[in-house]
Amino acid sequence: MAMATSITALTSSLSSLSFSSQISHKPFQSLSFPSPKPLSLRSAAPKFPALVVAASSAVADADVETADLKKLVKSRLPGGFAAQNIIGTGRRKCAIARVVLQEGSGKIIINYRDAKDYLQGNPLWLQYVKTPLMTLGYESSYDVFVKAHGGGLSGQAQAISLGIARALLKLSDSHRSPLKQEGLLTRDARVVERKKPGLRKARKRPQYSKR
Repeated sequence: MAMATSITALTSSLSSLSFSSQISHKPFQSLSFPSPKPLSLRSAAPKFPALVVAASSAVADADVETADLKKLVKSRLPGGFAAQNIIGTGRRKCAIARVVLQEGSGKIIINYRDAKDYLQGNPLWLQYVKTPLMTLGYESSYDVFVKAHGGGLSGQAQAISLGIARALLKLSDSHRSPLKQEGLLTRDARVVERKKPGLRKARKRPQYSKR
């Protein structure tokens, strides 16, 4: 009986509820948001070809500069490096450098490239190359043409220094004393020590384990 009474009460309460038939079809303006603009990659697209063009133009300029330097070296050194009079050979580690001096304005060209570009702008390596000329005050009196190979850039820079110093001796014997005082005529015989059998390197041993 109690369940039947509750059901009748529920149906009567539902029937008493009235719903409005006037439903507004207009959207609720307070909750309306502007539709986001679709993302487009068209605006960023032109940037990539521009970068590619800039990079390719830089490479082309470098190639043109190298070609111009090759023409300059061939015009200044007829017959190649071996046919020149003022020449010096320097060695350091595994690097070998052949140096030719000519009267000029102080240009230094290494393997048909500018010295600063070839030595990656490293101030220490550039100082190695310029020290022999600066010692005698010839930094703006002679052009230096170098053909270097073997080893790394550090070894090549020191080999070029020795080659320039030896070439300066052919200009005058009076250059020997100031160059020797600066240690520029001494061949640095230090090389990497060979690896020994049973060791990791020349002297490094494997880790010892007692147990």
